[in-house]
Amino acid sequence: MAVATAADPALAAVATAGLARPRSLVTALVLLAAVASAVLALLLLPAASRDPYTRATLASQGSAQDGGRLFRLNCAGCHGLAAQGLVGPNLHGVGRRKNDRQLIQQVISGRTPPMPRFQLDPQAMADLLAFLHSLA
Repeated sequence: MAVATAADPALAAVATAGLARPRSLVTALVLLAAVASAVLALLLLPAASRDPYTRATLASQGSAQDGGRLFRLNCAGCHGLAAQGLVGPNLHGVGRRKNDRQLIQQVISGRTPPMPRFQLDPQAMADLLAFLHSLA
């Protein structure tokens, strides 16, 4: 019966081939995950900065008073009159948890059910952002 030794490269190659395959598979999967993450970051992050709606909203000077009216009409049913949270979360300090682009996307997309999508014009969205920033 033959035993693989360093002197017998053919047998040593056969013995280590089973070990090389799992390592190369893990390496390939890690590389694939890294590439997928980079592609997602390149596609999603700049998209918000190229989005004309987001750009127009961020270029507008918002009014916290007007935003408060919008909030009471459209948002208070779920977030509470004082934005303290009911069905929706407490919005005090939301500007520390999410940046303006994320807040805009949250409002217009309704990504987290049961939140609906809201189609505000850019000035109204800027007003709502100003109101959200006014919440301590």
